[in-house]
Amino acid sequence: MARRKKLYEGKAKILYEGPEPGTLVQYFKDDATAFNAEKKDVIEGKGVLNNRLSEFFMTGLANIGVPNHFLKRLNMREQLIRQVEIIPLEVIVRNFAAGSICKRLGLEEGTPLPRPIVEFSYKDDALGDPLVPEEYIIAFGWASQQDLDDIVALALRVNDFLTGVMFGVGIKLVDFKIEIGRIWDNDFMRLIVADEISPDSCRLWDIETGQKLDKDVFRRDLGSLTDAYTEVARRLGVLPSNVTHAAKPHVIN
Repeated sequence: MARRKKLYEGKAKILYEGPEPGTLVQYFKDDATAFNAEKKDVIEGKGVLNNRLSEFFMTGLANIGVPNHFLKRLNMREQLIRQVEIIPLEVIVRNFAAGSICKRLGLEEGTPLPRPIVEFSYKDDALGDPLVPEEYIIAFGWASQQDLDDIVALALRVNDFLTGVMFGVGIKLVDFKIEIGRIWDNDFMRLIVADEISPDSCRLWDIETGQKLDKDVFRRDLGSLTDAYTEVARRLGVLPSNVTHAAKPHVIN
C-alpha cells in the first residue's frame, strides 16, 4: 500500500491525505471515549459499524438534496470524503431532553421538547466543548449571521430526515450533533454537513422499551456497545457481514 500522510487523529477517526486534491480518507477507529475522554476503551467492530452507518445516513441526505462531504466508502473502515474547512462548532439538535440539558434546566430525561432545539458548542476538548450563544459565534468570527441561519436550516433538514428514518425502524431520535464545513466552488462558498452521523453522535432509544442504542451504553455501563450499534445497523438493513470479527486493515502512516 502506498504511504499516506496522516493529517489529523481524533478520538474516533483518523484523516489521511486523499488520492486527489480536495479529498481525504476518513478512517473509523474502534476507540470509544466518554466524559471528554476521561473514560476510554477499544470496542472491536465499532469502527466498521460507524463507517457503514455514516455512509448510509450521508448517502440518504445527499439523495434528498442535503449537501455533505461523503463521496464513497473505500473498505470496511475507510471512506473517501471532500476536504472542507470545518467551522469550530458542534451543532446539536435536541428533540427530547437528555444529557446536559437535563442538568442545566432540571428536566426529566425523555421529556419531549416543545420543538427541535438547535444549540452550538465551541469545539475545544480542553474547555469541555462549552455551549456558546450566537452572539459569541458572530463576535469571534467563527461564522456570520447568514452562516448561522444556513446552519440551522441544514441541521433541521438533517433532523427531519433522521427522525423519519429512525421512526420507521422503531427508534426514537432523542438528539444528535453534526459538524459543518465550508467548501468553495471558485469564489462561491457553500456549507455542507461533515464529520460523521452514527450512534456515536446520536442518542437513539427503542420506541417501545426505551432501551438505549447509542454511546450512552458505554457512558453508563449498560451492556455491549457493539451489540447496541449492531442492532441499529440490523434494523436499517446496513449490517455488514462478519462485523465483530472484522480485522483492521494494515495502514502505513
